[in-house]
Amino acid sequence: QVQLVESGGGLVQAGGSLRLTCTGSGRTFSNYAMGWFRQAPGKEREFVAATVLNGGNTVYRDSVKGRFTISRDNAKNTVYLQMNSLKPEDTAVYYCRALRGVFVYWGQGTQVTVSS
Repeated sequence: QVQLVESGGGLVQAGGSLRLTCTGSGRTFSNYAMGWFRQAPGKEREFVAATVLNGGNTVYRDSVKGRFTISRDNAKNTVYLQMNSLKPEDTAVYYCRALRGVFVYWGQGTQVTVSS
């Protein structure tokens, strides 16, 4: 079992920045691929970014490339999502996910609201 807790969300003006943090506990954090997803009102949850076990490889959805950066610190059981140049369309609840084989764990989410 892995417990995930997100933090760092909030209200920001367009063009601003936020850094989301996801801290894990339970199983060995470094054994899990970590990702960020988001869900806007009335829409399905969508992939945002992911990083593999050591953080060496990352992948992003096209709309956030060049603006968002995912990173992880396995010593702190933490994964980050640095979000710059935020746009109103980035408004959503952001979720952290841990993945290892068939095992998937989600955090409770943190709200990000970008005003125009």
